[in-house]
Amino acid sequence: MKQNDFSDQDITKLVRLAWMVALGILVVVMVLTSFYTINEDEDAVVTTFGHPSVVSDSGMHFKLPFGIQKVRKVDMSVQGMQIGYDAYGNSIENESLMITKDFNFVSVDFYLEWQVTDAVAFLYAAEDPETVVKTLAMSYIRDTVGSYSVDEVLTTGKAQIQTEIKDKLMERLAAENIGVTIRSVAIQDAEPPTAEVANAFKAVEDAKQNAETVVNGATAYKNQNLPAAEAQVRSITEKATAEKAARIAEAQGQIARFNAMYDEYVKFPEVTMQRMYFEAMEQLLPNITVIVQDKDGTIINILGKDGK
Repeated sequence: MKQNDFSDQDITKLVRLAWMVALGILVVVMVLTSFYTINEDEDAVVTTFGHPSVVSDSGMHFKLPFGIQKVRKVDMSVQGMQIGYDAYGNSIENESLMITKDFNFVSVDFYLEWQVTDAVAFLYAAEDPETVVKTLAMSYIRDTVGSYSVDEVLTTGKAQIQTEIKDKLMERLAAENIGVTIRSVAIQDAEPPTAEVANAFKAVEDAKQNAETVVNGATAYKNQNLPAAEAQVRSITEKATAEKAARIAEAQGQIARFNAMYDEYVKFPEVTMQRMYFEAMEQLLPNITVIVQDKDGTIINILGKDGK
């Protein structure tokens, strides 16, 4: 009978070695699947038997292996979204072309900044949250642009349009509760769809700038001449005030003299009347020429200013 190549002792050693290798592999698998790392701009959603929880502290973390706990990482940084153009700057007409309140066509490109605020809602509330954000954004962009005139879209209304779209989007996303908010909405470019219309609007814009230049020049002229005019007004006012005060004082003096004279008249009427007569004659006679004639009309003498 042929002797076996392996003794029972050798077989036992081989089995033991196999178990050790298997155990080593198991330990390696446990180590590799029991730790995960979170970056500073990430959150991790850890699901334990279907119940999610959020881990937001960056660094290495432990989880239960063998699928007991599953980890999905979510980028929590601010991300950009282009509407109306692609990453190479090429226009996407079905996104950018829209109609205004006054039934004009305009091509408008937007750039949105959005951010995940709730990692669990972002993963489970919607199948594709980014597509939801873009669809809602395009809807509100068309709705808002359609409530403005083409002139406002191209020139003066941009800031208000951006604010209005952002507010509407934020309110709707909060209601949808998909864990996303909007950080900013910006019009990247706005122009008429044809060169002729673009030139017409450029002429309008140039006219507005010229008007602004004229207004600024008029304002500068006003600022330059207003102080001198105000000083002249103050001088005239002060002079008139002084003249008014002088005339009031003179009138009050005349009233005082009249009252004093009246008091004397009450005391001595005849004397006062005679005094007033003499004073009046003193003022009148030097300026009166007296001609003395006889009965026949012959001038006998001339008395007064010219006749001495």
